[in-house]
Amino acid sequence: MFKALVLEEKDGKVISSIRQVDEAKLPEGDVTVAVSHSTLNYKDGLILLGQGRLVRQYPHIPGVDFAGTVLESAHEGFKPGDAVVLTGWRVGEARWGGYAEKARAKGDWLVKIPAGLDARRAMAIGTAGFTAMLAVMALEEHGLTPAKGPVLVTGAAGGLGSVATAILAKLGYKTVCSTGRAETHDYLKGLGAAEIISRETIAKPSGKPLDSEAWAGVIDSVGGATLATVLSQVMYHGSVASCGLAGGAKLETTVVPFLLRGVNILGIDSVMCPIERRRVAWSRLAKDLPVEKLESTIQTATLENIAGFAPEILAGKVRGRVVVEI
Repeated sequence: MFKALVLEEKDGKVISSIRQVDEAKLPEGDVTVAVSHSTLNYKDGLILLGQGRLVRQYPHIPGVDFAGTVLESAHEGFKPGDAVVLTGWRVGEARWGGYAEKARAKGDWLVKIPAGLDARRAMAIGTAGFTAMLAVMALEEHGLTPAKGPVLVTGAAGGLGSVATAILAKLGYKTVCSTGRAETHDYLKGLGAAEIISRETIAKPSGKPLDSEAWAGVIDSVGGATLATVLSQVMYHGSVASCGLAGGAKLETTVVPFLLRGVNILGIDSVMCPIERRRVAWSRLAKDLPVEKLESTIQTATLENIAGFAPEILAGKVRGRVVVEI
């Protein structure tokens, strides 16, 4: 038996409780992990509140990320005692996830935690930080360098934006952060932001197909009208890494930035990202994310109180990263 946060659907509402669960009920997989830490992502918030129809079968154990130590393995790449991390693969959504003392998964989905990180820090990174690293890699692969000009991070005080800001600053980029929360300005400057702008300045397109060139690159977790605005402001042959839709999924824009400035919009998928690229990204995170700055982004939760954070993250009120200590 192991302790877990279990979701059930009753009378159209999703209810959470802490329970003892039989290990025999874990899903199929060739690696069983003793989970020490998980985290809270936007998708976790939706699942905990029963929104978005992401979970189709109850009872369900949520938690799209987890980190811990291998207990049992029939996979050639892992042995008992290995420190591992899992993000994505629809774990915590279509399969039972990491809000539990034990989890089971396919070994092909796991990554060994690289030197310089541990389970707690891996979950301080989690899907949000992993996605941020994928975005940086994609921008670099499309020609971005510090010499090209400033890089804009939207939704900067959130988990993805926080990690992206810290990485970009360490790599030498002039990082401009957009946020609607004035109380986070000192926090963002501590992560390395060179400049902070109000999200209202980019929340609504000007109506012109092209604005003045402002950004060599953009990491956007907002989407919607904000993405439409920044596309018109990207410099010649610059790129936008599109990572989220906190501001809406609909995109109303023109093809003009793509035709006249050669702008690229790069979709960042962290859920089904191939395993080799995952390993590269985690290796880069261990090297390019300043650990001391990562610590400043962390707040701690437990299985008993994590559900209370769900409304906060959906409302955009969570600063940085929430680490769940299992």
